[in-house]
Amino acid sequence: MRGPHNIWRLIRTGATLERTGAMQVVLDAFEAPPPLRFVARTLGLPFKWLGYKGDPDMPPATRALTALGPAYIKFGQILSTRPDVVGDELALQLRVLQDKLPPFSVEEAKAEVQRELGVPVDQIFSDFSAPVAAASIAQVHKATFAANGEAVAVKVLRPNIEKAFRKDIDAFYLAARMVEIFSPGSRRLRPMEVIEHFDGVVRGELDLRLESSAASEFAANTKDDEGFQLPVIKWEYSARRVMTLEWADGAPMGDNDAIDAAGHDRVHLSERVLQLFLNHALRDGYFHADMHQGNLKVAPNGDVIAYDFGIMGHIDEYTRRVYAEILFGFIRKDYKRVAEVHFEAGYVPADKDVDEFARALRAVGEPIFGMDATKISMGRLLNYLFEVTERFGMETRTELILLQRTMVVVEGVARSLNPQINIWQVASPIVSDYISKSIGPKAVLSDFAKTARVIARFGPRLPAMVETALVRQSNAEETPTRRGLAERVFLAVVLGISVGVGGAACLILVDFVF
Repeated sequence: MRGPHNIWRLIRTGATLERTGAMQVVLDAFEAPPPLRFVARTLGLPFKWLGYKGDPDMPPATRALTALGPAYIKFGQILSTRPDVVGDELALQLRVLQDKLPPFSVEEAKAEVQRELGVPVDQIFSDFSAPVAAASIAQVHKATFAANGEAVAVKVLRPNIEKAFRKDIDAFYLAARMVEIFSPGSRRLRPMEVIEHFDGVVRGELDLRLESSAASEFAANTKDDEGFQLPVIKWEYSARRVMTLEWADGAPMGDNDAIDAAGHDRVHLSERVLQLFLNHALRDGYFHADMHQGNLKVAPNGDVIAYDFGIMGHIDEYTRRVYAEILFGFIRKDYKRVAEVHFEAGYVPADKDVDEFARALRAVGEPIFGMDATKISMGRLLNYLFEVTERFGMETRTELILLQRTMVVVEGVARSLNPQINIWQVASPIVSDYISKSIGPKAVLSDFAKTARVIARFGPRLPAMVETALVRQSNAEETPTRRGLAERVFLAVVLGISVGVGGAACLILVDFVF
């Protein structure tokens, strides 16, 4: 339940960071300026005694986040993939949040499986192991089917995890509201919408039936992708709080020593991980949105194996084209075009100067191209990007949150495998191929064909629609309103397609008007 009582939760958050010693670690990792350090310590120290103690055997940051709950753990998982942002030491400490959290008992897991599947565990499995991985929402057991001896992974949600997440997210809503009230300049970041988006993602992740469905769709999209594997879902042994899938053998993506010992090429793997993500995002518009090391393995044959499909991202065709054009512009160092795309898509207010924005983007891009990857401070770069978005009044695009977050995570995974990776060079062939297929004459013809098919379905209704448009137009004012102009364009499209002349041009005009 949302409300002022969540202030207590926020106070305990700061107090826990102080009590566990994580406050200083976090401030140092993000290179926080002196004013922010002063405010954080001033607010945290008086309430230190109210903080959760956590597990003293854990490093400070990990200790604090695990004590605070699953939503905080999710945040730590993201940071664990970015040693270039938080530093190698903190990233390594946070790595345990991916799949090495304290588990719940085997007995509880078996009881949950029986409740969900309606059959005693011993009738389904001849063997049911202790937890092999435990994350913020669920844990995984290795089991063996009694019928055929097949090894499978059984994922079981944590007891009462729904209630725990609800409590965390309620506090996040309050924090977002406070940001909007006390920092008007931050409203452009749409903090409430961001939390609402996160809330929706989490709700989907807490129903394993949806995860099973997502895995099935993802498998259908990627079945022909070379060097990529997905475990098969066992639908008859999956339910809302239990999911059973094929066991995947391989080296953990976060264990470079194991990858090296298996003889895999980490440079090649780093490129493949990044290119797979870009392919899925641009080609399919449907991608794995939680691709940290804990959800990836390297198969004995060198294939990348992905699992844990609780968070999947979807972007429509128009957004994919915008995203691809922005990436392509950066790859070609065409900062003017990158700036124009931002304006055309409405990401930057129309009253801003496109040339100034292009120069700001150049200041972002040139250091990345001209400097060794190991010497780039992503923390400083992200800080400058934030300044740029503030200066040009750019608002948070909630439809891009998962895409942007996953891009950050995947890049972090790639850099952990190969610190010298040049992300633009690796991305170039994937983005260029998408651009060639999706932007240009072929794309216009394809769009025209799709639109014609849609209009054809309305064939029996077209005469009445045309008559209605003509009547409205005859009653319109002499100076056409936007609505009147739209109706004129619609009429032009109908007539153009009917006679087979000028259809493509009409469609382009429709896209502009609407």
